[in-house]
Amino acid sequence: FPADAPHAVRSSDGASILVYEKPYRPPTGASAAALGPNPPAPAFVFGDVDELPTLETPGETFDLRKLLPQTLEWDVNFHVMDFKPGEFLHVKEMHYNQHGLMLLEGMGIYRLNDAWYSVQAGDVIWMAPFVTQWYAALGKERSRYIILKDTNRDPIEAYV
Repeated sequence: FPADAPHAVRSSDGASILVYEKPYRPPTGASAAALGPNPPAPAFVFGDVDELPTLETPGETFDLRKLLPQTLEWDVNFHVMDFKPGEFLHVKEMHYNQHGLMLLEGMGIYRLNDAWYSVQAGDVIWMAPFVTQWYAALGKERSRYIILKDTNRDPIEAYV
């Protein structure tokens, strides 16, 4: 739900819900100029992650789906990453922004800098800026996590 959107959630079959709250950062600078004088606000989005297309990940083996539109009014995006047992990130990553993930299914091992963490469904990881990270799926079942990242905003402006 976008900021200040009235909402209610009901499920007749039972459900799990992940709530992530953050202050909305409207576009500034080139992003704002590209949107014009009356920029659209983020709208309510819903759907089934498994119906979204998988995106190209050159050199990698996991399946990647982005849950939100890749348009400038959004200041965050959520990605769902699926790993078959034994699959792993082929590169160690480092990002300028802080971000986090929640393991939704399966189990694996997550590396943050020089520390290694055994993780399983329900575990949450928060990563500081410029922390080296890497993941490998363990066990006999698919491993799936949801990861959030800031997007479409100047990272320096967040700290000014």
